[in-house]
Amino acid sequence: MADIFDEDLFLKGLEQRKNTLGAEYVEKNLEAADDFTRPFQEAMTAWCWGFGWGDDVIDPKTRSMMNLSMIGALGKMHEWEIHCKGAINNGVSPEEIRAIIHVIGIYCGVPQALECFRVARKVLAGT
Repeated sequence: MADIFDEDLFLKGLEQRKNTLGAEYVEKNLEAADDFTRPFQEAMTAWCWGFGWGDDVIDPKTRSMMNLSMIGALGKMHEWEIHCKGAINNGVSPEEIRAIIHVIGIYCGVPQALECFRVARKVLAGT
């Protein structure tokens, strides 16, 4: 099987991932990876964070706002919490988070907006 691991893209992604989600969180995830999950962690870091977040076309704050909208729409609340913390790290204000949740409520329904508010309050209380 061909080795598709791109170390440069991985290192670029690792830096962006740590900048957004926090070095401690990222290192904990990578350390917890085993032979079964490590390839996914490496690929996700290279692809999502190195390729997806790695260009200068869209700034990290805007990408975080986009992520909150999409992950909120999907209802993946564990990931939404992680990315809510990351959004704050990337300069998204509580008022902007509230406005994003309003849009989620309009397009995805009030119950999903209520879930986002619940998680956002938890995250904001911890910052």
